[in-house]
Formats: sequence, C-alpha cells, structure tokens
Amino acid sequence: MNNILVAQSGGPTVAINATLAGVIQAAQTNSMIDNIYGAINGIQGVLEEKFIDLKKYIKDTNDLELLGQTPSSALGSCRFILKSWKEDEEQYKKFIDIARKYDISYFIYIGGNDSMDTVHKLSEYCKENGIDDIKIIGAPKTIDNDLVGTDHCPGFGSAAKYIATTFAELERDISVYQIPAVTIVEVMGRNAGWLTAASALSRVNGGTGPALIYLCETNFDTEQFIEDVKEKLLDKNGILIAISEGLKDSYGNYISDILQSDAVDAFGHKNISGTGKVLESIVRNRIGCKVRSIELNLMQRCASHIASATDINEAKMLGMKALQRAMEGISGEMASIIRTNSNPYTVVYSSLPVGEVANHEKKIPSYLISENGNDVTKEMLQYLIPLVQGEVNTLYENGIPKHMVF
Repeated sequence: MNNILVAQSGGPTVAINATLAGVIQAAQTNSMIDNIYGAINGIQGVLEEKFIDLKKYIKDTNDLELLGQTPSSALGSCRFILKSWKEDEEQYKKFIDIARKYDISYFIYIGGNDSMDTVHKLSEYCKENGIDDIKIIGAPKTIDNDLVGTDHCPGFGSAAKYIATTFAELERDISVYQIPAVTIVEVMGRNAGWLTAASALSRVNGGTGPALIYLCETNFDTEQFIEDVKEKLLDKNGILIAISEGLKDSYGNYISDILQSDAVDAFGHKNISGTGKVLESIVRNRIGCKVRSIELNLMQRCASHIASATDINEAKMLGMKALQRAMEGISGEMASIIRTNSNPYTVVYSSLPVGEVANHEKKIPSYLISENGNDVTKEMLQYLIPLVQGEVNTLYENGIPKHMVF
C-alpha cells in the first residue's frame, strides 16, 4: 500500500489549512495513494501515533473548501525539537518503525523554519541509512515571511492584508481630533520586519498610513526616534507609527528587554513582546503628548475574514506541489514559489533542498528600506501589492465564518 501522512507545526496562519487541503486534494485524485493520515500535533503526534483518517473528514469539494478557509492548524501544532540523530537515534528509528507500520510512503510536513529543520533531519537520517521507501517533503508556512528559497510564504499575504487594513482603519480613527497624539502599533516580527513593512500598504488607496515605520533589520536609535516623532507632529496632529516587536539597539539588545525577563520558549526564542509599551512611555516622558500603544499580537495570524485569495490559492498549490515531488521519488526538499513577474503578477511552483532553508532567515534587504531607516521604499510596495490581492468567498453560519474542526 502507498499511504500518505501529513502534519502541521509552528505558529498558526490563515493559510496553513489551505496547504493541507492541497495535499489532500492531490492525494484523493491520485490512484497511487490508498490512505491519507493526519498526525495530530506535528512530529510529536507522529511519534505518539496520534493519527486520524482524513478521508473520513474530507469527503467532497465542499469539505475541502471549508478546510481551506479555516484558520490555524486543523491538525494541531507542537513545539518539539528533534535532536540530531547522531546524538539520539531512538526517535528516528521510532519514526521509521511507525511509518512502516502504517505503510507510509510519503510524509508531508507543513510548517516554518523549525519544521523545515525537522524535515531536513529526518530526510538526512533516511539518506545516511539507505532508507528510500519513505519520502519526506516540507511545505512552507509562516506569517513572518522569513523562509529562504521562496519568494514569499503562505500565511504572510493574508496577515499583510489584515495589517494594511487595520492601519487604514486606525488612520481614520485618529484623524478626527486636533490635539497632538501618537499611536504606536507593534507588529509581529522577531528578526524579520516583513509584517511591519506591510503597514505601508495602507497608503495605496490615498491614505497617509503610518508616518514612520521601524523594522528590526535596522538598529533602533531612541534619540533619533524622538526627533522623527517631533518632526512628524509638526506636519500632522495625529500620527501612526509602525514598529517591529523585535526592534534592537546598536548593541543588539531588544528594546523590549526593559519589560521582559530572560524567559525563552521551547526553541530557545526569547519573549520579546512589549516594545510598543516601552516606546509609549518614552514618547510620553520626552514629548508629553497624548500617546497610546497597540499590540496586534495574535489577531494578525488568524484573521480569515480578510484573507488574501492569492495567499489561499498559492498555499493550496504548494501542498499539491509537495506531494507531487514526493511521488516523483524526491525526499528532503521544500516546495517553493518563484516569482516570474510582478506586473502582471506571475509565479511558478518549484522546490529546493530543505537543507538550504532550515535554520536560515530571510530578512528584508536594504534596498527595500529607506535610507534614513524609518520607512520602506516604493520597491517594497511593488513586492507586497500582488500578495494581498483577491477576497475569499467565506462561508458564514449564524453570522460568523464557519470553521472545520477535526
């Protein structure tokens, strides 16, 4: 038998289930595939044999469409690190034993950087040990848009659309008063500022959008920040400021360290939220105007009501591409998007060795950031605009979007 196993990992996005739907659709229409298993809670669920039969849940195109519009990981996620097989081989042997027990020929893992590290480790173990009956392929996912080897990542376009819309609406909110006021909006982004840059999209329909945009790719200077704010307040009473949560000073210290402890998550990532609150306090003390900070936080990850149709469609295609590559006998790769043109926007779907992706970060190149470091360039807008195009025909029930739950 040729069975497929698919799992999801990492942080939630609007589009991760669209990729799952793509994998399922491709498997259902291929006579070479017998059973389609889903692992609950990522690689951890695989090792615990927490499998479900996805054919029981996805019976027709309506089910596929509902799954595709459902945000977050329908199969659940995990924060689980595989040690190197040279350090601890038991988990790898267990993975192989379980895969063979269920006649798994193809394992598709949908996730971000840490998930691609898992794909790389598992595929390398198989290669080193002459195991060629199990093909392992990664499918990208992350709102941070920081995976190398792909023009952009599923989940980013929808998050960017939510952020741009939120900034456009905030601009309307703050523009009605005459008193000087500063609104600081903290956007997700530890080491890559793509999401924060998306705030500039709020300008494309005639709005002014954020007066200042600070990305984590540039060193943040508090004194220059105060001068920038003062200058903008001379032109306009109410201003918006977009900041990445991962802003650092010239010494590499997170601006949020003033409020944070040294606590880290399962992958050793430091807790960094609170940058907006720090800057709010600085503006209040140094300038004395009305000021407030807003942390978009989790809302930008799963706003399926304003998903980008381009994002959802591409996510689905990447799921189909991942399974295609596995069935072609390829292992140890990640499906990817190559942009061939921006106007009109065209892409092709490809793949690359996952070792070129895992544990690397795609940061914003300098030509997309303004010279003074407090805005983005027109080239950034040209890159972003195609990714937020189109609206999804969302299925509503009782007045709110309907979601699929396994």
